[in-house]
Amino acid sequence: MTETIRTGGCQCGAVRFRIRGALGRPSICHCRMCQKAFGSFFGPLVTAPKDGVEWTRNEPAYFQSSVNISRGFCQRCGTPLTYRHPEGLEIAIGAFDDRSDLKPLIQVHTGSAIPWVTEIFDAPKRSADGDSANREEGMISFQHPDHDTDNWPVEGLRL
Repeated sequence: MTETIRTGGCQCGAVRFRIRGALGRPSICHCRMCQKAFGSFFGPLVTAPKDGVEWTRNEPAYFQSSVNISRGFCQRCGTPLTYRHPEGLEIAIGAFDDRSDLKPLIQVHTGSAIPWVTEIFDAPKRSADGDSANREEGMISFQHPDHDTDNWPVEGLRL
């Protein structure tokens, strides 16, 4: 039987993690603190196994967002990474290299949900074509790839 290993990290690659063991329930949190922490409509999180997270390149910095909650983020690029609470640790779904099987199974704190959030996916869709595709192809990205690397340059960072 093989052990499940998941990897991920921040956008710039300064913080990377490896998780051994089964993840818990993926969820979407609509609370106002998650909206602000993620700078988004909600916070997508999955529970990490107890003692299963290994920080393989640096560790997140933490902001104490309430009495019992601290939120981890990359100090260099600002990527939200963790939600730490007395019962354990949750990891931002978008931080995983492979997110394909982390479909949220529950939504929590729906009383704080933005009323139109369920309607946004019905909006018209546009794929990159024509001029926008040409602009995207010319972009030089400093985003870390979705896999581990021995090291990663910090070009693009304007600290």
